[in-house]
Amino acid sequence: MSEEKKDLGDKAEDAFDKAKDAAKETAEEFKEGLKDVGGDNKKILAGILAILLGSLGVHKFILGYNKEGFILLGFSIIAYILVCFVIGAFLAWIPGIIGLIEGIIYLTKSDEEFYNTYQVGKKPWF
Repeated sequence: MSEEKKDLGDKAEDAFDKAKDAAKETAEEFKEGLKDVGGDNKKILAGILAILLGSLGVHKFILGYNKEGFILLGFSIIAYILVCFVIGAFLAWIPGIIGLIEGIIYLTKSDEEFYNTYQVGKKPWF
């Protein structure tokens, strides 16, 4: 009877070792997959927000470009205030066009190119 228990213990240890090795292989594959993706890629979110709310600079804040985000936001607020004096009507569309162009650029780049350019390289405009 003790022989059978010993034999079962050996089988259990072998099964445990096989499961452990399989888990290590899966973890390595997962790490490799993350390297290919580039980790924390914000391409889709930044692109859609640039198209929809580009004049407010929301996409700049998402990418971590706070100075540029405040520039777009400030320009938009000043332009909306100046609409009362007619000159703002000519200025209000400029940040929206910038956001639209940047959104299209973000969405047409590959994931790797976007990540390297805007998240690693920190290219703030276009």
